[in-house]
Amino acid sequence: MTTDTQARPARPPGASPAPTGRWWALVVLAMAQLMVVLDATIVNIALPTAQADLAFSDADRQWVVTGYALAFGSLLLLGGRLSDFFGRKRMFLIGLVGFALASALGGAADGLEMLIVARALQGAFGAALAPAALSLLSTTFTEPAERGKAFGIFGAISGAGGAVGLLLGGVLTEYASWRWCLYVNLVIAAVAVAGALTKLSDEPVRNRARIDIPGVITAVVGLVGLVFGLGKAETDGWTSAVTLVPIIGGVVVLIAFVLIELRVPHPLLPLRVVLDRNRGGSYAAIGIAGAGMFGIFLFLTYYLVGNLGFTPVQTGLAFLPMLGAIMLSATTAGSMLTPRVGPRPLVPAGALIASAGMVFLTRLDIDSTYASGVLPGLLIIGLGLGLVFAPTQNAATSGVEHGDAGVASAMINTVQQIGGSIGTALLSSFAATAATNYATSHARSPQVALEASLASYHTVFWWSAGLFLACAVVSALLFRTGPLDVDPDAPRAMAH
Repeated sequence: MTTDTQARPARPPGASPAPTGRWWALVVLAMAQLMVVLDATIVNIALPTAQADLAFSDADRQWVVTGYALAFGSLLLLGGRLSDFFGRKRMFLIGLVGFALASALGGAADGLEMLIVARALQGAFGAALAPAALSLLSTTFTEPAERGKAFGIFGAISGAGGAVGLLLGGVLTEYASWRWCLYVNLVIAAVAVAGALTKLSDEPVRNRARIDIPGVITAVVGLVGLVFGLGKAETDGWTSAVTLVPIIGGVVVLIAFVLIELRVPHPLLPLRVVLDRNRGGSYAAIGIAGAGMFGIFLFLTYYLVGNLGFTPVQTGLAFLPMLGAIMLSATTAGSMLTPRVGPRPLVPAGALIASAGMVFLTRLDIDSTYASGVLPGLLIIGLGLGLVFAPTQNAATSGVEHGDAGVASAMINTVQQIGGSIGTALLSSFAATAATNYATSHARSPQVALEASLASYHTVFWWSAGLFLACAVVSALLFRTGPLDVDPDAPRAMAH
């Protein structure tokens, strides 16, 4: 049986590619997902070197990160809807090529402004790419057992991409140049484009409705306000006007967005997508887990570098065991059990395991070693996160009509982005407060500075443990018992 779409002109509309073709499609989609996910952390490792090279201030530095987050977070819903309207494969290719070109622009940047523009363009094209990839996965794998395996692998990559970014960023910055942290996307995108052209198939667009312009405007403005305000909370504090005004304005505009979606004939985000218990549960779980994850990547990185004296490469390598644990639990328990029992027992169990791993990390002290203090916690957290990511991404797109697959996929990326922004802002402010309180209540000495930073990490790890615990409770309450819904469009596709 051939997998070449060109050789099978007789395949009926809506039919899935051949079995071997489906797994090749998964490889292509996973590569694209990896590129988007690792870009969130790979540039963070390169930033200090880029800052020294391009001579910009600490205050300006945050815009390299914020530019990407603002464009990505605010445009995801539009990107998801465009893939439903104009074809998922088409938007996937546009996103890949655009992301690669934006990365080339960033790699060649000769100043801060050019780098920020490139990062914003990366975010915009990433917002087209990420929902298209997840919705293509959802419509390609419709048989429950195969779907479980595919989402297990895809979920593992989503959860582990941040750790891959840390390692790759460290290696490229140390042995090549910070610019290669952006240029590397050209290599990944080139392979993914070639794979997409030969291995991906898509259904014809059945109902091309009008774009909901009021919904697009309110979604983009509301999400920009929210993400921008949360970014400012990290640097300016929660009580400053530059934080509160955008956050309050963003929330108000998002409420207006929901009211618009209830009234327009062709909404940007049909509320039936969100109000399903399994999909709503998956969005809530991934948002809360996204907030908790920043306690691992951000503050454990600070501990490894500041307290254990790790280099960027050693820091990246230190996260590899967690990556392995995520891959193991997502591709075994996550993929084999989800088709049988559904997400309700798995996601709460995974979140509780991740919470226990965070509690373990609160035992770290000045004399801790990586092998005894950090490694066991990372392994426990990884095993838990694999059980969170694979079933939630599967549930987020299960039972949704194919015409809504893009926007359903966009929602999971949106809530993860917002959760990450909230987590970064909250945990950073908690850490700063804990460090200040410790330093002011103890006599000043070199040892106290180390102990104050350690107190801030402990505070963050406890809060992250609490967030994962909240994820477990919310998941247990929201998810339905039993296997996920069958793909509603699968019988129609099979009947052709």
